[in-house]
Amino acid sequence: MGIRSFAADLLPSALLQTARERPAAAIARAEANDFAALTEKLGYLSKAELKQVREAYKFADEAHLGQFRASGQAYITHPIAVAGLVADWKLDVQAVMAALMHDAMEDCGVTKPELIQRFGAPTAELVDGLTKLDKLHFSTREESQAESFRKMLLAMARDVRVILIKLADRLHNMRTLSAVAADKRGRIARETLDIYAPIAHRLGLNQIYRELQELSFAQVYPWRHSALAKALTRARGTRRDIVERVQKDVEKAFGAAKLRAQVFGREKTVYSIFRKMRDKHQPFASVNDLFGFRIVVPQISDCYVALGVLHQLFKPMPGRFKDYIAIPKANGYQSLHTTLVSPLGTAVEFQIRTEPMHAVAEAGIAAHWMYKAKGSNGHGADAQRLGATVLKSLIDIQDDTRDAAEFLEHVKIDLYPEAVYVFTPKSQILSLPRGATPVDFAYAIHSDVGDHCVAASVNGEAVALRTELKSGDVVAITTAPGARPNPAWLNFVRTGRARAKIRHHLKTMEHEESRALGERLLAQSLRSEGLLMPSSDPNDEAAAPIWQHLTRWSGNRNRGELMVDIGVGRKIASIVAKRLAHLIAERGGGDKPDAVTLSMRHFGTDAEAVPHQGHVVIDGSEAASIQLAACCHPIPGDEIVGYLGRGEGLTVHSAECSVAKRLFERDSERWLPVEWAEQPVRAFDAEVNVLVQNGKGVLARVATAVSATETDITHIDMGTERASETTELKLTLAVRDRQHLADALRTLRRAPAVLRVARVKG
Repeated sequence: MGIRSFAADLLPSALLQTARERPAAAIARAEANDFAALTEKLGYLSKAELKQVREAYKFADEAHLGQFRASGQAYITHPIAVAGLVADWKLDVQAVMAALMHDAMEDCGVTKPELIQRFGAPTAELVDGLTKLDKLHFSTREESQAESFRKMLLAMARDVRVILIKLADRLHNMRTLSAVAADKRGRIARETLDIYAPIAHRLGLNQIYRELQELSFAQVYPWRHSALAKALTRARGTRRDIVERVQKDVEKAFGAAKLRAQVFGREKTVYSIFRKMRDKHQPFASVNDLFGFRIVVPQISDCYVALGVLHQLFKPMPGRFKDYIAIPKANGYQSLHTTLVSPLGTAVEFQIRTEPMHAVAEAGIAAHWMYKAKGSNGHGADAQRLGATVLKSLIDIQDDTRDAAEFLEHVKIDLYPEAVYVFTPKSQILSLPRGATPVDFAYAIHSDVGDHCVAASVNGEAVALRTELKSGDVVAITTAPGARPNPAWLNFVRTGRARAKIRHHLKTMEHEESRALGERLLAQSLRSEGLLMPSSDPNDEAAAPIWQHLTRWSGNRNRGELMVDIGVGRKIASIVAKRLAHLIAERGGGDKPDAVTLSMRHFGTDAEAVPHQGHVVIDGSEAASIQLAACCHPIPGDEIVGYLGRGEGLTVHSAECSVAKRLFERDSERWLPVEWAEQPVRAFDAEVNVLVQNGKGVLARVATAVSATETDITHIDMGTERASETTELKLTLAVRDRQHLADALRTLRRAPAVLRVARVKG
């Protein structure tokens, strides 16, 4: 699903014919009335700018001639309506023209150079940013949707007006969605609810945010929307007296305090009630804060005076006060929120703000155009800076994510509207999604801080990296130069930015390791042919043509990609080596080692790259490209074999592993000789079953026996069965090698209450 207007689909042929049969004069009159209504909203533009708008209208009208919307209206009515919404925000002439022509490139074959020539580069850039990537081929609708959305984000990073026009476009489409086919309605409404409504919220466009939610909810859950709307109507009738009484009491109290204030009653939207019922598992009857009030006062100091007046009038509910004036939301929203208990016992929320705050609360970024003094030239720059700040994480996500489905997943996570506000040690405020952790905080500061994060403290106390942060927490991150992101972080991070950065780093690391493994495997296989690897220098006149022919034969774009394919098992090193040996024999680009070199343990420029007799050496430093099998947990000293899975890299099994034996029978050509390094660089996991006599302190005695051999217990599983006379413990021990494990097992057997000890090998 893409970025363009979904109402652009032409009518079925029968309906289209009916539309064409309408009197041309009537259609022209309707369009003229629509455009006249638009020009009335454009009084803030100069005469020269109004002339430009008329030119854009004529151009769009001619481009869309003969096109009709699903409702049967001439298509030009949609761009006029979008331009009208843009005009409500007092956006400049370029934005109004772009709104009128936003579908011209996509639906009418108009080119970007043509728009540049007629209306200038800035307007053409806006239209191009709103144009879906329809002309490219994508394998799925989701991929097309993601790439088109990515394009719009990049355009928005250059000019925030792109997203404002897009939101106006989406709002008008949602208002007229009933004419579209049912299956398409649901798809569009779901996308609006997941992506565009949260973006409107992130930009502070609360009025549009609420309307998009309501319209989408009515399409996605029509029965629930109808039932709740009826219940709300009934509640409105029964509670009208309460609302009127509260409003009169509040106005009287402000009058007595000589405080000039405007009091507006407001009603919760159907969707917000539905979400509260869903999140808190409450029935409709339990949702008692259906109504609220907005208090608008002249000065910031008056906000706090008004708060005091309200708290003297009605009792406040504990824990329901929020000061968004002192700590504004990330989208610039400022207000005091307090929930009071009315005389009849119902909860009533009050929002207290100044007039400028009210403007920002309703129009968000658009308020920079609406409420700046006429003649000021800084409003667009202010809005652009705010837009770039607010949506910075989305722009960062698209930089680090290439997979379409993954990109949209990160975007939806990052647009989750609930937020907590935490502080850096230097008192900078950061807004994070509810449930965010210190790892999310680290990546919000900078990707390098996140990549090298090793520990965190909250309010001066050390905490686990998966700790959930709360508003007001002061968070400090400890980094280390050699630290790297942990794949386990993906299980608890909440921001799309952190998730995208971690996955990007892991994929980059996996790619580099797979390439290095591919180099090693091909060098080993080529050695068995009696040849050395040709030079990888692209300037080597003898070797470069060989690599070009080899990559052309393998279907890879370059040498590096071929090595990655070999490293992850998509191509067999021995087959590639035979082809490479054939090319070397034809072109003479390789060297044959002498007898002394062939008899040495290592040869070539990298003494560590190619092990003795073609074996891959395992020392424990491998990560993504080489894995130790979880079925048998091999450790140094065990006889081992390597299985090169298709696209999975090299998996090392114990030679006696039953899983390995079955794989060998099915796929024998994918097995490689592997051996342990003389000095492994880390400890390895080994699983041990310990049968113990139940008694007081038995677990402590087992742990003491293990620690006596300088062995760590990394995991204990006691099962779920009720305790009896004996219990079987399943321990995972971190040991250096087979001898170290034997020492640990021997010590365990001598421990009191231990009846039997055995290593689990598969």
